[in-house]
Amino acid sequence: MRNVDKVMPSLGKYGLWGAVLAASVFCWQSIAWPLGDAEVAVAIPAPVKDEAPTTSRTETAIFAGGCFWGVQGVFQHVKGVANAVSGYTGGAAQTANYEAVSGGDTGHAESVQVTFDPQQISYGQLLQIYFSVAHNPTELDRQGPDSGTQYRSAVFPLSASQQQVAEAYIAQLNASKRFAKPLVTRIEDNGHFYPAEAYHQNYLTLNPDQPYIVVNDLPKVKQLQQLFPTQYRAEPVLVH
Repeated sequence: MRNVDKVMPSLGKYGLWGAVLAASVFCWQSIAWPLGDAEVAVAIPAPVKDEAPTTSRTETAIFAGGCFWGVQGVFQHVKGVANAVSGYTGGAAQTANYEAVSGGDTGHAESVQVTFDPQQISYGQLLQIYFSVAHNPTELDRQGPDSGTQYRSAVFPLSASQQQVAEAYIAQLNASKRFAKPLVTRIEDNGHFYPAEAYHQNYLTLNPDQPYIVVNDLPKVKQLQQLFPTQYRAEPVLVH
């Protein structure tokens, strides 16, 4: 997926033939990416169980649900989110880079670390957006055109209360039958987050015309606005 970002910077090493090859890859991906429709958001009830009210103004959560470009882009448009950073979670530090993770055998998932104000939006409300808009939680080790364990649906709780809320909500959603299939979202305890390379940050905002973004990710932001109008903000909070 999305290998054009790695192919294009290396043209000088291969000269004209390299340029032709890279252009061919880009053209092929531009055609391949739109294959299939964008995921359709599912309207789901809010979690019955949520974290207790707190006086804290800062909390952190980590979510994985396919390509981090779209997941980051969604949370950057959520009121109460102070920062949303694309990265890798689930594996070791030495393999926390795009080239290694793309191989699918590092244990890492492409993930997004969300820093939010629990006075404005709760962890349970973030989960509601994550399950309904940010990705399809019924797809095993894939999202849309991307496949591999690095694209798995996973929540990485950073506290006992987050884990309890996530477990209860998954059970609630499965019982509700709102999705056509059971959720395959994993709750994982290796929550060490490693930020992704700089060129992955704010990718949706900086590349709105890129075919992959147009087909797979911009519809998620639109669905966020439609399903969560009170939580949506038009101006995204970007990584600096």
